[in-house]
Amino acid sequence: MSKLTVDSLNPALRNVQYAVRGELAIKAEEYRVKLQQNPGASGLPFNQVISSNIGNPQQKGLDQPPITFVRQVAALMEYRDLKNLAPHDELWEEIGSIGAYSHSQGVPFIRKHVAEFIQERDGHPAYPEHIFLTAGASAGVSLLISMLISEPGKSGILIPIPQYPLYTATLAQYSGVPIPYYLDETKGWSTSATEIRSILEQTLQEGKSLPRALVIINPGNPTGAVLDRTTQDAIVEICADYNLVLLADEVYQSNLYRPATHPFTSFKKVVVESGKDVALVSFHSISKGVSGECGRRGGYFECMNIGDDVIAMMYKMVSVGLCPPLQGQIGVDCLVRPPKQGDESYALWKEETDTIHKALAQRTHQMVEALNAVEGVSCVDSPGALYLHPKIELSPKAIAAAKAAGKAPDAFYALALLDATGICVVPGSGFGQKEGEYHYRLTCLCPGVEEYVGKLVKFHQEFSKKYPKD
Repeated sequence: MSKLTVDSLNPALRNVQYAVRGELAIKAEEYRVKLQQNPGASGLPFNQVISSNIGNPQQKGLDQPPITFVRQVAALMEYRDLKNLAPHDELWEEIGSIGAYSHSQGVPFIRKHVAEFIQERDGHPAYPEHIFLTAGASAGVSLLISMLISEPGKSGILIPIPQYPLYTATLAQYSGVPIPYYLDETKGWSTSATEIRSILEQTLQEGKSLPRALVIINPGNPTGAVLDRTTQDAIVEICADYNLVLLADEVYQSNLYRPATHPFTSFKKVVVESGKDVALVSFHSISKGVSGECGRRGGYFECMNIGDDVIAMMYKMVSVGLCPPLQGQIGVDCLVRPPKQGDESYALWKEETDTIHKALAQRTHQMVEALNAVEGVSCVDSPGALYLHPKIELSPKAIAAAKAAGKAPDAFYALALLDATGICVVPGSGFGQKEGEYHYRLTCLCPGVEEYVGKLVKFHQEFSKKYPKD
C-alpha cells in the first residue's frame, strides 16, 4: 500500500508560511497545557500565557466581553423557544432555521443590509448582487487571489511590507508572485505612491512577473497606519494607469483611536469620486472592530467595476462550498445594522461599544509611551487597528546567537520573550521587513497593561544585558 507523504503533496504547500499561528503560537500552546496540567508546579517562570500574537479579542486571557445585542440575536436564531423575547423577527422570517443552507452568495436579506450600510457610510449606491458574504474576510481574500493567479509562477500581486501573512501564504498556495512595496516607518508607516510606481516599472522591465492587483490594508496590519485621502487618490490613479485590481482590506475600519486627525475613508468612496474605471474589491469582517466575533467566521466583500461574467465566476466558485456559515452571516447583519438611537437595545449597545473603544485607545497610548521609553525600542503611535509593531535594536552578539540557533534574530528574541514571560508575540520577520531591521507585533487587547508592558520592558533590558553591544 502506498503511503501519503509530504513529498507526494502539492509542492506549493511547502512554501506556505503563516507566522501568526507558527512556531511561537505552537510553543505557547504547549506552555498553556503544561500550566493547566501542573498548576503551581509547572517549573515555568510565569503563571499564565498571554496570547498577544493574534487579534482574537474574546479568547481566554484577553476576555473582551461580547456585545450583548449580537449574542441576543444569535441566541434567538439558534433557539426558537426564545421567540417571545423578540416580537419583530425579520431575520427568522427570511432565513428560517440556521441549520439549513442559505444562498451561496449569502442571505439576500442580509446582503441588502450590507448594501445599505455601505451606501450610508460612503454616500454612493451599493448593490446586493455585487456583495458576497464569506466565512470571514480571509475566505474572500483567498478566493480573489486564487482567481487572479491566471499564470502560476508569473501572475503577481503587490503587497505592503510589513503585511498580514495571509497574503504571502495565499500567494504561495496558488503559486502567485508577491511583489513587495515597503511602508515608511519613519513617517508613521506611510504608503508611498511614488515607490509603488517605481516598483511597478521595475517589475515590468524585468518581465519576470505580471502585476495583476494591488493590496492595501487600511487601517494597517501590523502597523495600524491609516491612509490619508491624498494617498488614496494616488493609489487609485496607479491602479487605473497599470490596469490593476485594487484589493482593499478594510477590516479595521472602526478601530480608530484618533478619528479627528486620522479618519477612515473607504476605497469605494475614493474610486467612485475619482470617476476612474478601477476594478475594486473591498473586504470587511465581524472579527475585528469592537465585536471581536472571530470564531463565528463572518465577513463580506463588495465588487465594483467588475463585469457580470466575472461575478458569475465568483458565484460558481463560492457555490462549491455551498454557503458561508449562517451564524457568521447573522453576525454580519448585526455589524451593518446595529441598534439605532431610540431602539430598546441602543443604550446598552452604545455603552458596551464605547467602553471597548475607550479601553483599546487607552491601552494603545500607554503601551506606546512605555515602549518608547526603553533604550533600543521605538514604536510608532498607531492611530488604528489592534496592534503595535515596535522596532527593536539587536546587538551583533544577539544576532550571532540567533544564527547559531538557526533562527531569524527577531524570532530568537520572541522565543526568549515567551520562555521568560509567557507573552507570545509575532516576530517582524513573519510580516516582512527591511534587511537588518527587527520588529515584533503585539496586540492592544491585553488587560492589565502596566503589568503586561512592564514584563516586555524588563525582558528587553535583561536581553540587552545578556547580549550587550560591546
